[in-house]
Amino acid sequence: MLKLARQYYQANKDRVHRLSKEGSWVVGGQIASVMGSLALVLVLTEYLSLEQYGQLALGLTVAGLVNQVVMGGLAAGIGRYYSIAAERKDLSGYLRATRYLLICATALVLAIGLMLMTCLYWLGYGQWIHMAAVALLFAVLSGYNSVLNGIQNAARQRAIVALHGGLDAWLKIFLALCLMLWLDFSSTVVLIGYACSSMLIIISQIIFLRRTIPLRQTSTQLREKWAPQIYSYSFPFTIFGIFTWGQQISDRWALQVFASTSDVGQYAVLFQLGFTPIALITGMAVSFLGPVLYQRSGDATDQTRNTNVHRISWRIAIFSLFFTLLGSAITLVLHEWLFGILVASEFHGNSHLLPLVILSGGVFAAGQMLALKLLSEMKPSAMTVAKIITALTGILLNITGAALGGLQGVVWAMLAFSGFYFVWMAILARRMSTT
Repeated sequence: MLKLARQYYQANKDRVHRLSKEGSWVVGGQIASVMGSLALVLVLTEYLSLEQYGQLALGLTVAGLVNQVVMGGLAAGIGRYYSIAAERKDLSGYLRATRYLLICATALVLAIGLMLMTCLYWLGYGQWIHMAAVALLFAVLSGYNSVLNGIQNAARQRAIVALHGGLDAWLKIFLALCLMLWLDFSSTVVLIGYACSSMLIIISQIIFLRRTIPLRQTSTQLREKWAPQIYSYSFPFTIFGIFTWGQQISDRWALQVFASTSDVGQYAVLFQLGFTPIALITGMAVSFLGPVLYQRSGDATDQTRNTNVHRISWRIAIFSLFFTLLGSAITLVLHEWLFGILVASEFHGNSHLLPLVILSGGVFAAGQMLALKLLSEMKPSAMTVAKIITALTGILLNITGAALGGLQGVVWAMLAFSGFYFVWMAILARRMSTT
């Protein structure tokens, strides 16, 4: 085996060095992001009460609406088409289409925001208007950041992506803390800090983008109509994004209805300590592997290239499941110690549920790895039915879990949803490989 490894290294020395360098930047950036997210929990739980932390979690569901329904799909489409635009030497047309789509998305978010504010006012929830407005602002800025980050990542500018990912996580802590000390200890002020952090990162992203990507690279042929192509690719994300957003917020709002805002705060801490780090690690894998798989599959018309992508995706999914089981076993023993280090004592009550949350996050992440295979093969529409049905099932599970078991019921509902999602993605990925 050592001889084979040495032979492979000698034959692919440049490629191994390039991927190792890129991987190092991705790992470094995600480590900074994970550490920042954990530090953020520690800081916020020290300054916010359980109820205020729950309000913050509910406010972020508004931002989730924009990211899932509007910006998320657009970011996926823009990132996927970068490699195709680069191959066809039309990055300038691609970037102009990106700017046009972002303007349209912003106008849509403003319309959604106006309707949301009106509904809150007429329903008698005027106290939530300020938080909702700031959450929408943060969502738009965060969406811009995701798009710019996706372009840089697709261009394989790993150092720039790692820099901004780590910086954003720590800027949130610094700005939120400064604003709380200056203005008020409230969830709305924390969201203002988040928005300011995103704005600073966007400015930096634009500066680096102009330096690293040849904006004037243009083909001599007829310019591609990138906007319709990107929109067509992104549209399925918008459709099932409505349902996945409903699933993602139903846990918090079900607890708000059947339990209390304090339970929402406790659940948010569990989620951030268990599910969020897994999501960030998954993001690291997607950030590193996505552009590689996209380049390998090209426009997904070559079956040999698609088969290679299929094999890689399954290996990664199995690898993810193995480390998920290992992480869950470790936290089963160390959950009390981890909570003692990472959160204020007021939030320690349900630390025994952390292994289940980690297991849920890992199983869902493995499903996302298989979904990445479908995206690389230009088949996002193949996931539409699966995404919608699993999301609706997740909503039903969350409501039932909150009604019957409160916080613990929602955690078990999360695990059931993740398992259902992984199984469906596995079936879909295998079936699509034969078509």
